[in-house]
Amino acid sequence: MNKITNRQVICDTLLEAAKTDRDIVVVCSDSRGSASLSAFAEAFPEQFVEMGIAEQNLVTVSAGLASCGKKVFAASPACFLSTRSYEQAKVDVAYSKTNVTLIGISGGVSYGALGMTHHSCQDIAAFAALPDMRVYLPSDRFQTAKLTKALLRDSLPAYVRVSRSATEDVYGENMEFTLNKANVLMEGDDILLVACGEMVPGAYRAGKILQERGYSVGLLDMYCVKPMDQETLLSAAGRAKLVVTVEEHSPFGGLGSITAQVISAHCPRKVVNLALPDGHLVGGKNTEIFAHYGLDAEGIVRACQEAFEQ
Repeated sequence: MNKITNRQVICDTLLEAAKTDRDIVVVCSDSRGSASLSAFAEAFPEQFVEMGIAEQNLVTVSAGLASCGKKVFAASPACFLSTRSYEQAKVDVAYSKTNVTLIGISGGVSYGALGMTHHSCQDIAAFAALPDMRVYLPSDRFQTAKLTKALLRDSLPAYVRVSRSATEDVYGENMEFTLNKANVLMEGDDILLVACGEMVPGAYRAGKILQERGYSVGLLDMYCVKPMDQETLLSAAGRAKLVVTVEEHSPFGGLGSITAQVISAHCPRKVVNLALPDGHLVGGKNTEIFAHYGLDAEGIVRACQEAFEQ
């Protein structure tokens, strides 16, 4: 069982890159421990800025550093980064096209027991609505490392959401990775599963169960929610009778909404969106919340079978 979190992978990747690149700067809002960035702060104190609990300042200072030629990675809990500092993300990062990667740690319901004040179930919709802001939800440690390296090579704004807990491995060290290109994990003609982030391992298990039950199942890891890889999506959806999206997010404005918009415009199919409900969520561990709302493998299988047989 994998014990390495995606947030730890981001730190490890930045640590290695910073050995030869002094322009890499990490900015935190009293979250170096939560973001697993303490090692970076210790190794490169002159390339680390602690803002304290001041998310708006976090984003503005990051944009200022980027305007001076720095490659900035700004980390903060996703629930606060996507709400308290939204105007700064809009104006100072997206509108100004600064080289800032916003890292939303403990995304979705990672802080499950703390309740909706600490849930980030609207961040995909919020950041995807900002012009020139890219939105990424890597699924495992290998994909997270590849994504981080790719973002170090470019200079455009991005939002990356990662979970608090370790995610099951989906790939290996030699995985193929292309920025803004979805990964095809399964191919099938009956049901197409489209998932992102921490939902991908469960969707993969669900796909295998459905295949064992006689369904022809495809699965896309749509880690690049924006820009969405429409070419790969439409190619896979054009073969399927049913499309099912799976996301750790509100049912509005996220992966499901964007996927349905693309499919309805180019190859109309029935699209079922599996997401967190529009309401106050139950408390508990994130895995318990997933099971409660049918976002674990068993819930995905059940929803797919019901929708396909209708």
